[in-house]
Amino acid sequence: MQIADAAADARCFDREAIRAAADVWDNNTLPLFRAATAGTRSARERRALAALEWMAGLGEERRTWMTEQATAAGYSLDGLLAPRKPSTPSRDHLGRVMAPVMSLTTHTATSLAADYDLPSAEVRGLQVERAGSRLDGRLGLVVTRSYPVDDGTSPESATLDIRLRDVTEVRFDSHDARGVVLRPRADGVSITLGARGVISAVMADLCPDDYCWHLSSAGRRADTTTPPRDARPAHATSPQEGRLSANAMAAATVLHRAMLHVRMVRDAERADRVPVHDFHRAFTGAGTAILAAGAHRLSHRREAAFRDLIETWVRRGGPALTDWFTMQLGETVHRPDLLNGCHDLDRRRLAAGAPQQPAPNPAAVPGPVEVELRMAAYTSAHTRYGADRAAKALVHLAVPPHSQNAENAPWRLRAMHGSDPAHFQLQTAAFQGVSRPRVTVDANAPRRFALHDGALSITQREGPHPCPPS
Repeated sequence: MQIADAAADARCFDREAIRAAADVWDNNTLPLFRAATAGTRSARERRALAALEWMAGLGEERRTWMTEQATAAGYSLDGLLAPRKPSTPSRDHLGRVMAPVMSLTTHTATSLAADYDLPSAEVRGLQVERAGSRLDGRLGLVVTRSYPVDDGTSPESATLDIRLRDVTEVRFDSHDARGVVLRPRADGVSITLGARGVISAVMADLCPDDYCWHLSSAGRRADTTTPPRDARPAHATSPQEGRLSANAMAAATVLHRAMLHVRMVRDAERADRVPVHDFHRAFTGAGTAILAAGAHRLSHRREAAFRDLIETWVRRGGPALTDWFTMQLGETVHRPDLLNGCHDLDRRRLAAGAPQQPAPNPAAVPGPVEVELRMAAYTSAHTRYGADRAAKALVHLAVPPHSQNAENAPWRLRAMHGSDPAHFQLQTAAFQGVSRPRVTVDANAPRRFALHDGALSITQREGPHPCPPS
């Protein structure tokens, strides 16, 4: 339900909410099925508690998510879970202390200024995105170390990865991207970029991506209080109690694979190609159905119920998911007999090896249209792990449905890619409502794409450039 709400219309698309909900079931689908299929009430309670403890042990972000979901459903986790453990740095396989995620406070800013030359820092990447109705951001900074490193250390610079929540202002120009000042405030944080740029937000967390961090002043201080790698408690393993029957395991595997597929929206370049609506149509009501199927005490009835459930999922998926279900049930689960829910026409096509007709692109909108900006991202040209990487720009747009569709049909998400942009500019106003794109064409090729009178402006250097819906 949360995934469906977050993807119902591109104008309220929340990529992070979809990723977070799907990510939960990467780890917890099998524990859910094991708890649902236990033969007695006490066994169900025991397995469910083990699953809750496992979920909470996967990090503070997961535990917070659990608490929020339980509260929204009218439950409390107080007394069920072990007390929170303080977040501390960890160590890598060589025993070197690693940088933790830190809130951007005055103390953190002072510590960073002592270890890195922030006035010479350069913006490696900037991303600002609508998450529902709010704006979130991500900023990557290339920084020069101020502390001494070992002889033979790779000359590759360190980076600071900053995540911002509730962005209130952004003003960025890729031609003015050198020099950074971190300004934590009582009401949030403001980061100056270059001479005239800024990005401000209510909350900000950061983490140095620096394999030499253990040699920095902050790293040396952390090393004195971080226990040795061997002394740290091992991560708990997923609850294993309860063996699933054949059809229950097939259902669990298919649902798990579906969540992994939906989670692919975290890849911003492919987010518009993930068929979230099709998966929602197929798996809606899965939680209630799993509990109902697992509640049968007789094993043959429980198996029949899970078989019916799988066939229902396949049938609901329709032609759009026929290939996906065929692969999962035929190649992953090795249960092609569970494909009875497929449409006869699609089964005949698959059996004959005939290619299926591709679905029309829902974002291909005829005629000039107004669009709404959902995400704008820029990455500068750089060298990473010894490989040269060109600059790039990425834009997510909410575009109207086909003109022949109903007037109130949902808008669709479209990703536009720009390779090696010569200039990228972004201001907060670019996210304020719909706008008609302006495209400057030179020698039959688009050279500049702009929204909201240039609040977003991407100038192409040369070569192909993505066109707006037209």
